[in-house]
Amino acid sequence: MTVLPASPPPRRAGSRLGALGTRAAASVAALAVTGAAVAVAVATSSPATAEPGSVVVSENFSAGSLPAGWHAVDGTWRVENGRLYGTSASSSENNKITFGRHLNDFRLEATMRFESVSAATRWASLGIDVPASGATPWWIATMRSGTTAANGLEFAQRTTANAWVVTNTASAPSAAGTGRDVRVAVEVHGNQARWIFDGREAMRTSSLQRSADGVQGLFVNGATVSYDDVTVTELAPNGYLRPEGSPFTVIAHRGASAAAPENTLVAQEIARKGGADWIENDVQPSRDGIPFILHDGTVDRTTDGTGNIRDLTAAQIKALDAGSWFGPQYVGERVPTLAEQLADLRTRGGNLLVEIKGRHTRDEVAAIIQVIRDEQMMGRVFIQSFEVDALKYTYELAPELPLGLLRSTLDADPVAIAKELHLTAYNPDGNALLAKPEVVAPLHAAGVAVMAWTMDSAGLWQRLERIGTDAIITNRAAELVGWNSAFVQRASADPTVQITSPVNGARLDRAQSPVIAVAATNADTVTVTLDGKRSAVGRKLDLARLTAGRHTITTEATGPEGTATATSTFTVTVSQAGLGYLILTSGADPAAVTAMTTKLAHAQYAELATYADRQAGKLVPAEFASVIAGDARTLALK
Repeated sequence: MTVLPASPPPRRAGSRLGALGTRAAASVAALAVTGAAVAVAVATSSPATAEPGSVVVSENFSAGSLPAGWHAVDGTWRVENGRLYGTSASSSENNKITFGRHLNDFRLEATMRFESVSAATRWASLGIDVPASGATPWWIATMRSGTTAANGLEFAQRTTANAWVVTNTASAPSAAGTGRDVRVAVEVHGNQARWIFDGREAMRTSSLQRSADGVQGLFVNGATVSYDDVTVTELAPNGYLRPEGSPFTVIAHRGASAAAPENTLVAQEIARKGGADWIENDVQPSRDGIPFILHDGTVDRTTDGTGNIRDLTAAQIKALDAGSWFGPQYVGERVPTLAEQLADLRTRGGNLLVEIKGRHTRDEVAAIIQVIRDEQMMGRVFIQSFEVDALKYTYELAPELPLGLLRSTLDADPVAIAKELHLTAYNPDGNALLAKPEVVAPLHAAGVAVMAWTMDSAGLWQRLERIGTDAIITNRAAELVGWNSAFVQRASADPTVQITSPVNGARLDRAQSPVIAVAATNADTVTVTLDGKRSAVGRKLDLARLTAGRHTITTEATGPEGTATATSTFTVTVSQAGLGYLILTSGADPAAVTAMTTKLAHAQYAELATYADRQAGKLVPAEFASVIAGDARTLALK
């Protein structure tokens, strides 16, 4: 899952529901590997020294040569016409150029264009974590020229043995092909990242293995690819905010609890395979102080035993059957220890939102944290609890762990308690949140995410999305993953507007009669101005009354999701034919029309101008006379 704050991105005007408009800048990263077993290391490097929002790299290649600090490792790299071109001669050559510096939390984006490819399977990549020398291992976010293939986008590692480990694949919403600019980005937060294709999130991963000193890079394989507007921006760590347009973080409540016995490793595995970003489970100690995964205070409901968990030893708990109560196919499932659960997540992929259940002493909280440290999962665990003391103990012992406060009802001032407890997220009952959605905006403004529990219907998910909720804890994680997929693929609700007539750059003479035409979508109102004065869609432009030269039409479309604008500039040109049309339609006295057309036919433009001025308001209507005279003088100068 992870959703983390970033530097404020440009926002469209009138963003939906002030909650979204006032969000602290943010980015999402995250998710579980949903297939083959993948070993995942946790980054141990300290955060970069740049401040969140700092632009670390910004390069448009206008200097005409490779920028200082950019190291062309292999292949052919050159700068031409304000773009960087990389060429790989064959599909066996993973050619690269490195730049930037080590960052734990950052956004790398670029405009990429396949100039030529040896096959649609060839690719180009953004280097996520690459040794400056280009040596293996390195991690990349890859785009094939055939981006709509099932593996059109990938997160992948090249190992020290020069083998590929592809952790995630996805199909892009449109084809990159050749000759087309595509704006791509990858947002990285420790071991988690998200792939963004033409402004839309396409894929997430939680399987990166970060180094202590890897930098950024660009790669090309079996193709010539050009790059432009490469930027690297420092992002803030330890946030879980959902960027506008991105789907929810999916948190599987007690694992896949609707499909398997809750809080067991099989429930965890099913949730992981179903695409859940995080597993939510509860932890409590046995009589001998071993943290176990169990929700109730007793083992009665979910095992074949009886008694309080705190009265039973670890050996007694491990002897219990925790699966047969749910279904015969789960006979023999055991209550896992926290250590067993974390080991499974570490080796097979995934992250843990762990609830410290009930009152815990400081020593009991310390035991939980020690298990997390021992399992090397400090970067992939989020602690939540209803118990304020448990959160305070956690912060004292491990301030690097993100914290969430569970609430059945909302606090009078959620922001104040979030600051007091150093919260990363405020986690209320979803129904309580929907009853008071206005709390979301100030929490986001304070950099605090909102995770709602336990919400299991599409109708509720839609309402929670509209108010800006960041994550959903649900018993129906697989269904929410599907809902997210539909959300990402939905047609944009943002308003769009385009001036289709007169087209931008049009050159029109007096004989033409264009109509102002505007194409708009998702708009309730459309306004138009001509040279700053109010006009209207469908208005026929009377070019006989406009001065020669440039004129500007501006339109604004406003809908529920914001505002969009467009501008078209056209030029009224002066020509002999246009002036003839102007004279014939001016309403002048027939004698004046004859006199003016005769002078026009003989190219006596100066005399025509003088005649129009002399007859203005007499034989020639004044408003037309001035235009006729002006055009005639313009032609006289040609």
